[in-house]
Amino acid sequence: MSSPVEHTDVGAYALGLLEEGDRRAFEAHLHGCGRCQAELAEMSGTASVLSALGGDTAAAPAPAADPGAHRPPAPVIDMMRRRRREDRRFRRGAYTVGGAAAAAMLAVGIGVGTVLGDDGETGKQPPPVAVTGERFQATDARTGASGTVGLVDKGWGTQVSLELRGIKGPLRCHLEAVSETGERSVVAGWRVPDKGYGVPEQPNPLVMQGGTGLTRQEITRFEVRLDSGGTLLTIPL
Repeated sequence: MSSPVEHTDVGAYALGLLEEGDRRAFEAHLHGCGRCQAELAEMSGTASVLSALGGDTAAAPAPAADPGAHRPPAPVIDMMRRRRREDRRFRRGAYTVGGAAAAAMLAVGIGVGTVLGDDGETGKQPPPVAVTGERFQATDARTGASGTVGLVDKGWGTQVSLELRGIKGPLRCHLEAVSETGERSVVAGWRVPDKGYGVPEQPNPLVMQGGTGLTRQEITRFEVRLDSGGTLLTIPL
């Protein structure tokens, strides 16, 4: 067989255009496919008309008859063969586009969840998420850093969004939630590029989202800390 049996082979079969192996395979398929049986019944009249256009006044042969008898004119044969090839190419293209679209959507979803800051390279990252929920702000005059946290109660703990300004790189930082008892929970970590965030050279702030297992009631403050040690900003609640 030149290809798997397909529903679109009905027209080629009605006009006797299938090769011997394809014809036998389609006939076996036809016995169990009501859709193809119905389409074949509808197309039987069309096949007769096309055959008549070729100068043959005899009726079109039954599907099981010799496919070489009473063939329609060559232009019609070529048209049907081209249509059959185009149908198959279209389906392959549709599957490819659908897979690519799904992959693209997956990539966007991952990007939104993991890269929420803007390092100044426009067009390469999804737009940052907004700071949502109960908001708290603070500024550190010593370091020049300022920030806002947004808190949303969740069944698993607290969802935390952060907007941070006034920091220059290169740095590696993380955000910690601190409870009244002194328990610390890392919410998120990131790298600050040379251009920084929320400064004249790079006015866009860092905006990102994370979470902690501490409940909203347990948290008393957030600290933006350097991985190498030291605190850039404390945001009390």
